[in-house]
Amino acid sequence: MDHSGHGMMHMDMPPFTLGRALQFSSEPFFMIGCLLGLGLYGWGVVRLRRRGDAWPAGRTVAFALGVLTVALMMCTKLNDYGMVMFSVHMVQHMVISMLSPILLLLGAPVTLALRALPAAGRGRKGPREWLVALLHSRYMRVITHPAFTIPLFIASLYALYFTPLFDFLMGSRTGHIAMMVHFLAVGLVFFWPIMGVDPGPHRPGYVMRMLELFAGMPFHAFFGIALMMATEPMIGTYMHPPASLGIDPLDDQKAGGGIAWAFSEIPSVIVLLALVFQWYRSEQRQARRIDRNADRDGDKELAAYNAYLASLQTKGR
Repeated sequence: MDHSGHGMMHMDMPPFTLGRALQFSSEPFFMIGCLLGLGLYGWGVVRLRRRGDAWPAGRTVAFALGVLTVALMMCTKLNDYGMVMFSVHMVQHMVISMLSPILLLLGAPVTLALRALPAAGRGRKGPREWLVALLHSRYMRVITHPAFTIPLFIASLYALYFTPLFDFLMGSRTGHIAMMVHFLAVGLVFFWPIMGVDPGPHRPGYVMRMLELFAGMPFHAFFGIALMMATEPMIGTYMHPPASLGIDPLDDQKAGGGIAWAFSEIPSVIVLLALVFQWYRSEQRQARRIDRNADRDGDKELAAYNAYLASLQTKGR
């Protein structure tokens, strides 16, 4: 696991402080992506409002927070420090792969798109029709199936960090961007069927969603523990940090391992709370539906059951 290699930004940098890390630093790819995401989401909300349809403010807030977390990780100097400090990189990884996807999915962007995009008309295909076709495609069924998402979620840790692939990707700006996009995409496809907010090919029951959630989380903890217990630096890119930072690579690696271990609990709690709330809402809707049906038919089912009991009593005499 001891790979030689150097990241693309081994320049002298001032010691890490939160104030310095949160200063704006242009990363055009992610900046454009964040602005585009917010713009399209805002367009959808405005379109629904003009049509007289409501859209929950909580979903808008959740999506905006999700975009903000991506921007904080990639469009500030935190990203520069992440190139030379493993602990900071691990914060980026955990947020972008686990926290940002959950917040984005709570915003229900697919549901918003389906409601806001206009229908193309009979015999034609527009953006809405292409989105519906994608949601029902075999490709989407495969990449959102637990047999695919859980191994991918795990491989994004072990197959990346403990092989020369990580050092190769960190050797160029393009590789680094590709890695972060991968983290975000993996988080989205892993949590999408579990959250169950947007429509998708797989809509398992609430118990199965919880099992899927906890199937992947322990591997994050094991990964973090492995880094914390190491007696020498394991990631080649971070073996020789700039002297100006004044950090020990092994101590920095252990800090990164601690972040990976601790962070595995935070998304679990957020998702679990969201699932319990959704489950409660679902039960409430089901109860109201039953009550409405009973009101419409005069509770014929109950009357039939009472008549059945009465007939049994008569036969027993």
